[in-house]
Amino acid sequence: MNLHALKVFHAAARSGHVTQAAEELRISQPAVTQHLRNLEKDIGLKLVRPEGRGIALTYAGRELYALSGKLFAAEREIENRMRDIAAGRRGELTLAVTNLPGTVLLPRWIAYFKTRHEDVAINVITVNTREAFALLSEHRADVAVIAGGWEQPRMKWEHLFDDELWFIVPAGHPLANREASLKEMMEETFVIREEGSSTRERFLSMCRTYNVRQPKIGMQFNGLHETIRAVGAGYGANLISAMAVREYIERGEVARVYVRDIELKRPIAICTAEDHPLTPVAESFVRLIRRKLRAEEIEI
Repeated sequence: MNLHALKVFHAAARSGHVTQAAEELRISQPAVTQHLRNLEKDIGLKLVRPEGRGIALTYAGRELYALSGKLFAAEREIENRMRDIAAGRRGELTLAVTNLPGTVLLPRWIAYFKTRHEDVAINVITVNTREAFALLSEHRADVAVIAGGWEQPRMKWEHLFDDELWFIVPAGHPLANREASLKEMMEETFVIREEGSSTRERFLSMCRTYNVRQPKIGMQFNGLHETIRAVGAGYGANLISAMAVREYIERGEVARVYVRDIELKRPIAICTAEDHPLTPVAESFVRLIRRKLRAEEIEI
Protein backbone atom coordinates (compact mmCIF):
# COMPACT_ATOMS: atom_id res chain seq x y z
CA MET A 1 0.00 0.00 0.00
CA ASN A 2 1.27 3.42 -0.95
CA LEU A 3 1.46 5.43 2.28
CA HIS A 4 1.45 8.77 0.47
CA ALA A 5 -1.76 7.81 -1.32
CA LEU A 6 -3.19 6.74 2.05
CA LYS A 7 -2.30 10.13 3.50
CA VAL A 8 -4.06 11.85 0.57
CA PHE A 9 -7.13 9.66 1.12
CA HIS A 10 -7.14 10.47 4.85
CA ALA A 11 -7.03 14.23 4.16
CA ALA A 12 -9.84 13.98 1.60
CA ALA A 13 -11.96 11.78 3.87
CA ARG A 14 -11.48 14.14 6.84
CA SER A 15 -12.53 17.23 4.89
CA GLY A 16 -15.08 15.58 2.59
CA HIS A 17 -13.73 17.62 -0.34
CA VAL A 18 -11.03 16.97 -2.92
CA THR A 19 -10.40 20.71 -3.19
CA GLN A 20 -9.71 21.16 0.53
CA ALA A 21 -7.44 18.08 0.57
CA ALA A 22 -5.48 19.53 -2.37
CA GLU A 23 -5.05 22.86 -0.57
CA GLU A 24 -4.00 21.17 2.67
CA LEU A 25 -1.44 18.94 0.94
CA ARG A 26 -0.37 21.65 -1.53
CA ILE A 27 -0.95 19.48 -4.58
CA SER A 28 -3.40 19.79 -7.49
CA GLN A 29 -6.98 18.53 -7.44
CA PRO A 30 -6.30 16.10 -10.33
CA ALA A 31 -3.37 14.71 -8.30
CA VAL A 32 -5.66 14.06 -5.32
CA THR A 33 -8.20 12.32 -7.57
CA GLN A 34 -5.47 10.19 -9.15
CA HIS A 35 -4.11 9.12 -5.74
CA LEU A 36 -7.61 8.10 -4.65
CA ARG A 37 -8.11 6.02 -7.80
CA ASN A 38 -4.69 4.38 -7.44
CA LEU A 39 -5.40 3.52 -3.80
CA GLU A 40 -8.77 1.98 -4.68
CA LYS A 41 -7.08 -0.05 -7.42
CA ASP A 42 -4.34 -1.14 -5.04
CA ILE A 43 -6.82 -2.24 -2.36
CA GLY A 44 -9.42 -3.57 -4.78
CA LEU A 45 -12.30 -1.77 -3.06
CA LYS A 46 -14.34 1.36 -3.73
CA LEU A 47 -13.49 3.89 -1.02
CA VAL A 48 -15.25 7.14 -2.00
CA ARG A 49 -18.24 8.22 -4.04
CA PRO A 50 -19.38 11.65 -5.23
CA GLU A 51 -21.87 13.47 -3.00
CA GLY A 52 -22.94 16.97 -3.99
CA ARG A 53 -19.80 19.05 -4.40
CA GLY A 54 -17.81 16.75 -2.18
CA ILE A 55 -17.22 13.09 -1.54
CA ALA A 56 -18.72 10.50 0.79
CA LEU A 57 -17.07 7.35 2.16
CA THR A 58 -18.17 3.82 1.42
CA TYR A 59 -18.19 1.25 4.21
CA ALA A 60 -14.63 0.24 3.24
CA GLY A 61 -13.68 3.91 3.13
CA ARG A 62 -15.02 4.50 6.65
CA GLU A 63 -13.08 1.50 7.96
CA LEU A 64 -9.89 2.62 6.21
CA TYR A 65 -10.31 6.18 7.48
CA ALA A 66 -10.59 4.98 11.11
CA LEU A 67 -7.56 2.70 10.83
CA SER A 68 -5.43 5.23 8.95
CA GLY A 69 -6.23 7.79 11.66
CA LYS A 70 -4.57 5.50 14.21
CA LEU A 71 -1.61 5.02 11.87
CA PHE A 72 -1.02 8.75 11.37
CA ALA A 73 -1.53 9.45 15.08
CA ALA A 74 1.24 6.92 15.76
CA GLU A 75 3.37 8.62 13.11
CA ARG A 76 2.91 11.98 14.84
CA GLU A 77 3.79 10.41 18.20
CA ILE A 78 6.94 8.90 16.71
CA GLU A 79 7.96 12.25 15.23
CA ASN A 80 7.30 14.08 18.51
CA ARG A 81 9.13 11.45 20.56
CA MET A 82 12.18 11.50 18.30
CA ARG A 83 12.14 15.32 18.29
CA ASP A 84 12.11 15.34 22.10
CA ILE A 85 15.00 12.87 22.23
CA ALA A 86 17.03 14.89 19.72
CA ALA A 87 16.38 18.06 21.75
CA GLY A 88 17.43 16.39 25.03
CA ARG A 89 13.94 16.61 26.55
CA ARG A 90 13.53 12.82 26.77
CA GLY A 91 15.93 9.94 27.29
CA GLU A 92 18.21 8.29 29.82
CA LEU A 93 21.25 9.70 31.60
CA THR A 94 23.73 7.67 33.64
CA LEU A 95 26.05 9.68 35.88
CA ALA A 96 29.13 8.28 37.61
CA VAL A 97 29.88 10.55 40.56
CA THR A 98 32.37 10.52 43.39
CA ASN A 99 31.19 11.08 46.95
CA LEU A 100 31.54 14.86 47.21
CA PRO A 101 29.68 15.79 44.01
CA GLY A 102 27.20 13.00 44.66
CA THR A 103 26.21 14.28 48.10
CA VAL A 104 26.85 18.03 47.96
CA LEU A 105 26.46 19.20 44.35
CA LEU A 106 24.47 16.72 42.27
CA PRO A 107 21.23 16.63 44.30
CA ARG A 108 20.38 20.26 43.56
CA TRP A 109 21.67 20.09 39.99
CA ILE A 110 19.56 17.01 39.27
CA ALA A 111 16.48 18.52 40.94
CA TYR A 112 16.84 21.64 38.78
CA PHE A 113 17.34 19.54 35.64
CA LYS A 114 14.29 17.35 36.36
CA THR A 115 11.99 20.38 36.65
CA ARG A 116 12.82 21.10 33.00
CA HIS A 117 13.29 17.53 31.74
CA GLU A 118 10.68 15.46 33.56
CA ASP A 119 10.76 12.73 30.87
CA VAL A 120 14.47 12.01 31.40
CA ALA A 121 15.34 8.98 33.53
CA ILE A 122 18.50 9.64 35.57
CA ASN A 123 20.65 6.89 37.07
CA VAL A 124 23.36 7.98 39.52
CA ILE A 125 26.19 5.59 40.38
CA THR A 126 28.32 6.70 43.35
CA VAL A 127 31.86 5.37 43.03
CA ASN A 128 35.45 6.42 43.66
CA THR A 129 37.50 8.18 41.00
CA ARG A 130 39.13 5.07 39.59
CA GLU A 131 35.78 3.34 39.23
CA ALA A 132 34.23 6.44 37.60
CA PHE A 133 36.87 6.38 34.85
CA ALA A 134 36.26 2.64 34.36
CA LEU A 135 32.52 3.22 33.90
CA LEU A 136 33.22 5.90 31.27
CA SER A 137 35.74 3.68 29.45
CA GLU A 138 33.25 0.82 29.34
CA HIS A 139 30.47 3.19 28.15
CA ARG A 140 28.36 2.28 31.18
CA ALA A 141 28.14 5.96 32.18
CA ASP A 142 27.52 9.00 29.99
CA VAL A 143 29.16 11.60 32.24
CA ALA A 144 31.35 11.48 35.34
CA VAL A 145 31.45 14.30 37.89
CA ILE A 146 34.49 13.78 40.06
CA ALA A 147 36.28 15.50 42.90
CA GLY A 148 40.03 15.22 42.61
CA GLY A 149 41.33 12.70 40.16
CA TRP A 150 43.73 13.14 37.34
CA GLU A 151 43.53 13.60 33.61
CA GLN A 152 43.39 10.30 31.77
CA PRO A 153 44.14 9.22 28.19
CA ARG A 154 41.06 9.19 25.93
CA MET A 155 39.10 11.21 28.48
CA LYS A 156 37.80 14.75 28.09
CA TRP A 157 38.36 16.75 31.27
CA GLU A 158 36.48 19.99 31.99
CA HIS A 159 37.58 21.77 35.15
CA LEU A 160 34.70 23.37 37.08
CA PHE A 161 36.28 24.78 40.25
CA ASP A 162 38.68 23.83 43.06
CA ASP A 163 37.80 22.42 46.47
CA GLU A 164 40.13 22.84 49.46
CA LEU A 165 41.30 19.89 51.56
CA TRP A 166 41.37 20.38 55.34
CA PHE A 167 42.91 18.34 58.12
CA ILE A 168 40.34 17.47 60.78
CA VAL A 169 40.45 15.81 64.21
CA PRO A 170 37.84 14.95 66.88
CA ALA A 171 36.35 18.02 68.55
CA GLY A 172 38.18 17.46 71.86
CA HIS A 173 41.58 16.70 70.32
CA PRO A 174 44.64 18.74 71.52
CA LEU A 175 45.16 20.03 67.96
CA ALA A 176 41.51 21.06 67.49
CA ASN A 177 41.26 24.60 66.03
CA ARG A 178 45.00 25.08 66.43
CA GLU A 179 47.96 25.62 64.14
CA ALA A 180 50.39 22.76 63.68
CA SER A 181 53.25 21.80 61.44
CA LEU A 182 52.83 19.07 58.87
CA LYS A 183 55.31 16.96 60.82
CA GLU A 184 53.17 17.28 63.98
CA MET A 185 50.05 16.41 62.01
CA MET A 186 51.62 13.28 60.59
CA GLU A 187 52.24 11.94 64.10
CA GLU A 188 48.49 11.31 64.30
CA THR A 189 46.70 8.10 63.37
CA PHE A 190 44.42 8.61 60.37
CA VAL A 191 41.04 7.40 59.26
CA ILE A 192 41.48 7.11 55.51
CA ARG A 193 39.40 6.46 52.39
CA GLU A 194 39.55 3.28 50.34
CA GLU A 195 42.02 2.67 47.52
CA GLY A 196 40.91 4.41 44.34
CA SER A 197 39.76 7.51 46.23
CA SER A 198 41.25 10.70 44.81
CA THR A 199 41.51 12.21 48.32
CA ARG A 200 43.58 9.25 49.45
CA GLU A 201 45.81 9.59 46.38
CA ARG A 202 46.20 13.34 46.97
CA PHE A 203 47.11 12.70 50.63
CA LEU A 204 49.79 10.14 49.79
CA SER A 205 51.14 12.36 47.02
CA MET A 206 51.39 15.27 49.48
CA CYS A 207 53.48 13.13 51.85
CA ARG A 208 55.91 12.34 49.06
CA THR A 209 56.04 15.97 47.92
CA TYR A 210 56.83 17.31 51.40
CA ASN A 211 59.04 14.34 52.29
CA VAL A 212 57.13 13.36 55.41
CA ARG A 213 56.17 9.96 56.69
CA GLN A 214 53.24 8.14 55.18
CA PRO A 215 50.12 8.31 57.37
CA LYS A 216 49.55 5.77 60.11
CA ILE A 217 46.25 4.19 59.10
CA GLY A 218 43.98 3.25 61.96
CA MET A 219 40.82 2.57 59.95
CA GLN A 220 39.73 2.61 56.33
CA PHE A 221 36.23 3.59 55.20
CA ASN A 222 34.31 3.54 51.93
CA GLY A 223 32.35 6.78 51.82
CA LEU A 224 32.84 10.44 52.59
CA HIS A 225 30.43 11.01 55.45
CA GLU A 226 31.23 7.67 57.05
CA THR A 227 34.85 8.81 57.25
CA ILE A 228 33.91 12.16 58.82
CA ARG A 229 31.69 10.47 61.41
CA ALA A 230 34.53 8.08 62.26
CA VAL A 231 36.78 11.08 62.97
CA GLY A 232 34.06 12.60 65.16
CA ALA A 233 33.82 9.34 67.08
CA GLY A 234 37.52 9.58 67.93
CA TYR A 235 39.03 6.99 65.59
CA GLY A 236 41.67 9.35 64.18
CA ALA A 237 42.43 12.37 62.02
CA ASN A 238 41.63 12.85 58.36
CA LEU A 239 42.32 14.98 55.30
CA ILE A 240 38.94 15.81 53.82
CA SER A 241 36.98 18.07 51.47
CA ALA A 242 36.21 21.51 52.92
CA MET A 243 32.83 21.51 51.20
CA ALA A 244 31.91 18.17 52.74
CA VAL A 245 33.12 18.83 56.29
CA ARG A 246 32.18 22.47 56.79
CA GLU A 247 28.78 21.74 58.36
CA TYR A 248 30.28 19.14 60.72
CA ILE A 249 32.79 21.74 61.90
CA GLU A 250 30.09 24.37 62.38
CA ARG A 251 28.09 21.91 64.51
CA GLY A 252 31.18 21.14 66.60
CA GLU A 253 31.25 17.46 65.67
CA VAL A 254 34.83 17.65 64.37
CA ALA A 255 37.47 20.40 64.36
CA ARG A 256 39.91 21.73 61.82
CA VAL A 257 43.68 21.76 62.25
CA TYR A 258 45.42 24.68 60.51
CA VAL A 259 48.58 23.12 59.12
CA ARG A 260 51.19 25.79 58.44
CA ASP A 261 52.48 26.39 54.91
CA ILE A 262 50.19 23.75 53.43
CA GLU A 263 47.41 24.65 51.01
CA LEU A 264 45.84 21.68 49.34
CA LYS A 265 43.21 21.89 46.63
CA ARG A 266 41.66 19.39 44.30
CA PRO A 267 39.67 20.00 41.11
CA ILE A 268 35.98 19.32 40.64
CA ALA A 269 35.59 18.24 37.02
CA ILE A 270 33.25 16.82 34.41
CA CYS A 271 34.71 13.90 32.50
CA THR A 272 33.49 12.13 29.38
CA ALA A 273 34.97 9.45 27.12
CA GLU A 274 36.45 10.77 23.87
CA ASP A 275 35.15 7.78 21.90
CA HIS A 276 31.61 8.04 23.25
CA PRO A 277 29.78 11.10 21.85
CA LEU A 278 27.41 12.71 24.32
CA THR A 279 23.71 12.04 23.87
CA PRO A 280 21.45 15.09 23.56
CA VAL A 281 20.31 14.50 27.18
CA ALA A 282 23.90 14.37 28.42
CA GLU A 283 24.75 17.56 26.51
CA SER A 284 21.74 19.28 28.10
CA PHE A 285 22.87 18.21 31.56
CA VAL A 286 26.44 19.43 31.05
CA ARG A 287 25.14 22.79 29.80
CA LEU A 288 22.96 23.04 32.91
CA ILE A 289 25.96 22.50 35.20
CA ARG A 290 27.87 25.27 33.46
CA ARG A 291 24.90 27.65 33.79
CA LYS A 292 24.38 26.81 37.46
CA LEU A 293 28.04 27.43 38.26
CA ARG A 294 27.90 30.81 36.54
CA ALA A 295 24.70 31.72 38.38
CA GLU A 296 25.65 30.66 41.91
CA GLU A 297 28.72 31.18 44.03
CA ILE A 298 30.28 27.91 45.13
CA GLU A 299 31.46 28.18 48.73
CA ILE A 300 34.83 26.50 49.23
